[in-house]
Amino acid sequence: MVTLHRELVAHLGGDADAVILETPYGFQVNRDDISTRAREYFRRSVGLPTVVAPDTHADGPSARAPGTGDADKVRDLVRRADWVFSGPGSPSYALGRWHALRLGEILRERVARGYGVTVMASAAACTVGFAALPVYEVYKAGHPPAWLTGLDMLGALGLPVAVIPHYDNTEGGTHDTRFCYLGEPRLHGLEQELPDESAVLGIDEHTALIIDLDASLVRVWGRGVMTVRRRGSSVLVPAGTTLPLEQLRGLVTGTESAAVPLPRRPADRGADAATRATTAGTGSAATLQEAVAAAELRFDSAQEARDAASMAETVVELESVIAAWSADMEEDQGGEGARTVLHGMIRRLAQAAGRGLSEPEHTLGRILVPLLGLRRRLRADGAYDLADEVREAVAAGGVRLRDTAEGSEWRWEETDGQEIGSRSEPLRPPAKPF
Repeated sequence: MVTLHRELVAHLGGDADAVILETPYGFQVNRDDISTRAREYFRRSVGLPTVVAPDTHADGPSARAPGTGDADKVRDLVRRADWVFSGPGSPSYALGRWHALRLGEILRERVARGYGVTVMASAAACTVGFAALPVYEVYKAGHPPAWLTGLDMLGALGLPVAVIPHYDNTEGGTHDTRFCYLGEPRLHGLEQELPDESAVLGIDEHTALIIDLDASLVRVWGRGVMTVRRRGSSVLVPAGTTLPLEQLRGLVTGTESAAVPLPRRPADRGADAATRATTAGTGSAATLQEAVAAAELRFDSAQEARDAASMAETVVELESVIAAWSADMEEDQGGEGARTVLHGMIRRLAQAAGRGLSEPEHTLGRILVPLLGLRRRLRADGAYDLADEVREAVAAGGVRLRDTAEGSEWRWEETDGQEIGSRSEPLRPPAKPF
């Protein structure tokens, strides 16, 4: 989500202190590599130099970075940072470490006093509500579904929620992996344990909720929707929507009627422009794969209907979709496959155009030659009325015949009279005198 990060960083000005919290993936053996790639991503694609706050232990310096991982130093680093980011990994591991290090208090304080920019994505996003989802334990290890105590960063804003990112995940294919791999039965059971005045806040993939505390507004950014779910009943807030923070509070606590139309605003720049390109001819596709599949169906239908204009339009729209997604992605995430489909469409369109350009010499000519031969024989036999019917029949299809002393000439014309092609057919001497 390059475009989003650039937009958020633009509010910081120059020389911002930016920190990446590695805690959610701190248990992984390749954590150093992940941190290096994360720093390079923000430097190259976002233009933001960053430092990494290591996953240190509360009882002293980090073994990986002696003298730099002291817990007090990490807390102070996060407290003073203009921008803090934390992302993929394990929500339960992150919560355990942040509670032990008291970093959860600092993150909650940043939000409560509206200091700087705090970005929580993927696993880190799971932790920001008062209840958190232990994704790995439930989905991978088979633990009974149960809420963990979250950081409750949004509680200070009057939003008692359990945040579930990857809300529209479809990786399971044949089984339900929506709701961050929970599926409907597990989510239904878990939400019964939430207090009446709370809700599940679902964030689709390639989607973000931006809370502007200065303006007291929230904005749904990206390609999907934000879902406010209470006891199985959901209110969907699509990308490009801005609404007052107070209205979101009402939706969460149940005091705001779900039937109240949510205010809309003109589509945002950046990724929301990609949303418009994605949905222009492909329905409500939320992923690149869905957009490509919808484009293929539309192209096939247009080809079956021999609608060249719609075929070409679909190719152009799909190219725009791929370009928009590529501009917002650091790495190729399905783009190569999408371009393969696009190239196939172009080749099929070229083949259809080639057949069209061969008219009338190669296609129409193969039909007219035997018809003109029949007409010659009819004229030779004196069946001029039937020969004239042949002339009139081909004329109805846009072919004009002209008889000369040297033979017959035919010309195919569009309805506007523009000549498309022509050819001469020599007349054989009649078998009988006229």
